[in-house]
Amino acid sequence: MTGPADRLLRRLEWQVIRRLDGQLQGAYRTVFRGTGIDFADLRTYTPDDDVRHIDWNVTARMDEPYVRQYTQDRDLTAWLVCDRSASMRFGAPDHGKDSVGADLAVCLARLLTQTGNRVGAILYDHRSQRIVPPRTGRNHVLLLTHELTQAATSPADGRRTDLDAMLRLAASTARRRSLIFVISDFIGDVDWEPALTRLGHRHEVVAVRVVDPIEIDLPDVGLVVIEDAETGEQLLADTGDPLFQQRLRAEVQAREVAVASSMRRAGATAYRVGTDDDLIATLIDMVRRSKRRRRA
Repeated sequence: MTGPADRLLRRLEWQVIRRLDGQLQGAYRTVFRGTGIDFADLRTYTPDDDVRHIDWNVTARMDEPYVRQYTQDRDLTAWLVCDRSASMRFGAPDHGKDSVGADLAVCLARLLTQTGNRVGAILYDHRSQRIVPPRTGRNHVLLLTHELTQAATSPADGRRTDLDAMLRLAASTARRRSLIFVISDFIGDVDWEPALTRLGHRHEVVAVRVVDPIEIDLPDVGLVVIEDAETGEQLLADTGDPLFQQRLRAEVQAREVAVASSMRRAGATAYRVGTDDDLIATLIDMVRRSKRRRRA
């Protein structure tokens, strides 16, 4: 029996994964692998070491910094932390932020499991959370696809997404060192930077911010009612008013700078993916940037 999840997975395997493998010649297979999970030994710290590997207890006893060494593990555990809040449902019916985020998550899961890695998922909104334990294989990716294609129906209730709580859930769920993809529009009232920073202390974090072009550049369509998808608050706006457009552009620019700065300070590898972006080009960029980062 073929359902929506199976059709989506087959479409992405045919249209994206196959073409991606052809363009990269399997290069992603050496990128999505473990960075060393199991503790092996201690040695003194050098300036080139990752400060996240410092053993603070031993450092305090020895009065000089020591780092933990880990054995190489070519398999890794990855987590897809997917924001399922109301604001992610903005955009065209079949090409909104939620569907683009789901397509990206499915492609990442398939790429990772093709090399034997385990992939889990955390699907989050402030009313419900779904945790899919990490496993490998195509059948598991099909299960993830099914979960991702289930319509999120939480209505606007006056609350914005608590991204801090979402990231804290990811930190408490991912017990071993993992590669964590956070796929969200990062729209929320609560300051999420400290939680993202703490998550990066233990894990390799990739923050993927999904945006719709209209959120960045609202066209002149005359008088419109703008509704906050999460709070339900409505505003009548004249999109042809130059002063309104000027204020809006200033607010958008300030938000873009603030989000990018928070991700940079948190130490996360950050990407901005538009709903009009080519998914293959996006994944190629992610793989190539990841290879450069690992070589560095």
